[in-house]
Amino acid sequence: MRIDLTPEQEAWLRAHVASGDFGSVEEAARRLIDDRIAELSACGKARPEALMVGELGEDDLDAIARTEMAERHSHLDRELK
Repeated sequence: MRIDLTPEQEAWLRAHVASGDFGSVEEAARRLIDDRIAELSACGKARPEALMVGELGEDDLDAIARTEMAERHSHLDRELK
């Protein structure tokens, strides 16, 4: 699977890799997506069986990534203050 990031997403990821939050951009993307899927599953918004049968489309994955990036960015900003 290939995911195209916006320049802002890529810059955010690279900055957090440089600061040591993640080992690589790929690791960051996987962890952020995994975290968001777990959150959605916990609150019943993403059924685990949907993941298994591929019901999540590219738009769903993009939305998950955008939401997680925004939430993670906000969370890390609070930690740094």
